[in-house]
Amino acid sequence: MGVVSGQHVKQVDDGQRLFQKSCTGCHGQNAKGGRGTDLTGKLQRGSLDSEMVRNIVGGIPGTQMPAFPMPEADARAIVAYLRSLREGGPDLPVTGNAASGQQLFFGEAGCSRCHMYKGVGGRLGPDLSAAEGKSVRELRRLISEPHKEMAHGFDSVEVRLADGRTIRGVRKNEDTFSLQMMDEHEKLHLLLKKDVAEVRLTGKSMMPVGAVSGERMDNVIAFLKAAPAIRQGAWNPSPDLNVSFQRLKTADEEPQNWLSYWGNLLGTHYSNLGSITTANVSSLSSSWTYQFGTTKVETTPLVVDGIMFATSPSGAVALDARTGRSIWKYSRRLPPDVHSNCTVMTNRGVAILGDRVYMATLDAHLVALDAKTGNVIWDVPVEDYKIGVSITHAPLAIDGKIVVGITAGECALTGFVDGYDAASGKKLWRFNVMPEKGDPARATWAGKSAEFGGGPTWMTGTYDARTDTLFWATGNPSPDYDGSVRAGDNLYTCSVVALDPSTGKRKWHFQFTPHDTHDWDATETPVLADAEINGKMRHLLMHADRNAFFYLLDRDTGEFILGKPFAKQNWSTGLDAHGRPIVIPGTDPTPKGVYICPDAAGATNWASPSWDPVTKLLYITARDSCATYTSVTKEPKPGDPYVGSGQKDDSGQFPGAIRAIDPTTADVRWSFDLHQGSWAAGVLATAGGVLFASSKDGNLIALDARSGKELWHYQTGADIMSSPISYSVDGRQYVAVSTDSTLVTFALR
Repeated sequence: MGVVSGQHVKQVDDGQRLFQKSCTGCHGQNAKGGRGTDLTGKLQRGSLDSEMVRNIVGGIPGTQMPAFPMPEADARAIVAYLRSLREGGPDLPVTGNAASGQQLFFGEAGCSRCHMYKGVGGRLGPDLSAAEGKSVRELRRLISEPHKEMAHGFDSVEVRLADGRTIRGVRKNEDTFSLQMMDEHEKLHLLLKKDVAEVRLTGKSMMPVGAVSGERMDNVIAFLKAAPAIRQGAWNPSPDLNVSFQRLKTADEEPQNWLSYWGNLLGTHYSNLGSITTANVSSLSSSWTYQFGTTKVETTPLVVDGIMFATSPSGAVALDARTGRSIWKYSRRLPPDVHSNCTVMTNRGVAILGDRVYMATLDAHLVALDAKTGNVIWDVPVEDYKIGVSITHAPLAIDGKIVVGITAGECALTGFVDGYDAASGKKLWRFNVMPEKGDPARATWAGKSAEFGGGPTWMTGTYDARTDTLFWATGNPSPDYDGSVRAGDNLYTCSVVALDPSTGKRKWHFQFTPHDTHDWDATETPVLADAEINGKMRHLLMHADRNAFFYLLDRDTGEFILGKPFAKQNWSTGLDAHGRPIVIPGTDPTPKGVYICPDAAGATNWASPSWDPVTKLLYITARDSCATYTSVTKEPKPGDPYVGSGQKDDSGQFPGAIRAIDPTTADVRWSFDLHQGSWAAGVLATAGGVLFASSKDGNLIALDARSGKELWHYQTGADIMSSPISYSVDGRQYVAVSTDSTLVTFALR
């Protein structure tokens, strides 16, 4: 087993001295806790040394743990001391051969049949990607005595069903009325106790005693402690959880699921479920609630075959969609300096393709998670978050690719859209919102203003499989309110761009607000649908814009068909024959201020609209708010706020409405007034003729989709900054919406 090195003993002694000097006031003389946490037990278990060092040096935001700006070597000495307390003495040295251990792990020893390591391996045992953070003593104990200490979510269980069948596997979660488990074949079972005759914990790990021993154990431990990079092989999605591209293209054929952020790739945000109708919706009642344990929740969840996937600002969770019980949780430790003036600290959802869930993060990474366990398959940086960018939206999954945009609108940065290989995480292409040098559109920016021109791409795009075209909407030019430093139309900001998803090359574009000076991002949904216009069936793109105009385009060519205002506005007399706004002189911000409608949050914003193929109406959340806009000129500094002054509404009134638009005429058919307009609380039309609307003040509202008449409402108790969805399990239809800190679901009594 070897001997402990003198160098390690000195490190532990140094760590004890440093701990006594800096840490005992909160954590006690023996680290057993006082005002602070006990550091000898669960806090260390499974933690990486690097994470613990970061906690010591940088502190833990949101807690009472302050930063101790000491040399990293001192922090590592403290960690070594804490490890020695947990293990009853200094750790043992690593004596095995890591290369031989890797061969054993993935080969003869069979470890990878149950354990995943850096995205490769099985699911029945804990992910060992972070095993380097465990001591040699602890690893030896866990391998030699697997039954003694089983990790949460991996207790061995035998379940006898009411029909006499027995399922064996590991328990993921359990309460009085339900059980979530994974069987020996890695299939997830979401069980109700009323359908179960017996649940028995075996008390024995599924890992056999003596799986490896002696030199073989030393080698496996050496491999785990070395934490090498692993080359991933071919990706073969699980047959029982495989959301193929074909399924995404035909999502409307399985209305029990909600397979993408918009419900389908076309962005219609419509449910074909019809069990909840205008006649029975008044009987809707709360079914279950999930508490995220954080605020600023704006997630629109996905549902796949009874499993719900949702996000919080720094993590993701898989839930039993029938009961709300968690199956797994993924928590991302964000860097302490990720908080930025250039973004909002939220996350709006995930994408799924195959058996992987894809999440973009506030520190500007794209992460692929195993859909059954939440294990990280790969994690790649999209951009360096330190320049001031982040990602807040749900990625878009298409054929073998994951597409993401970026925040970049308010801090002298520039936006882009990226395509990544779904299997490996390799970046395939980038479309820059700022025209490249040599592109004639570069001339729409005066001087060097394109170098800090904004153009964020912070909402999820849509996709037309018929023409293999990706549609992505872009945001405001920068600075937001001072147009004097960037004369010109400022392409491709405040636009929708049609891209080739194989290359990222632009097919066409349409700009809604040339030379925007009011922060009217065009990131609202490009909704794709077909309808008859002047006696001819057309392939359409519908877009209700932040500037208060509704636009109808031909999505094959980008041709403008028609457009009209749908909300209060006083900056334009209308649109010309090409869809360009006819701007009223004197409506740009000035140092003294100009009163303009709509305000900077827009007549509508990122709240999901909904296209109903039955009523042939597009439903939107609208706002009728105005503000005084001011401007000032300043020098750009990438990463610092660069908005060129701002806007203010002294009235404190933000009237809103749910409106139904006939896209063939752009006329508003009906309007349902809201106490306060929202830029985030969206709508959902359903086949039952019910339109569900979420309002900022916390009400989930059911309206008659044809008339706008109120049918039902429920006060959730918190602001709603997201859009409802609908799904079904075992034939029962649910409606779900997230509030500031919870996910709430409803079903018929």
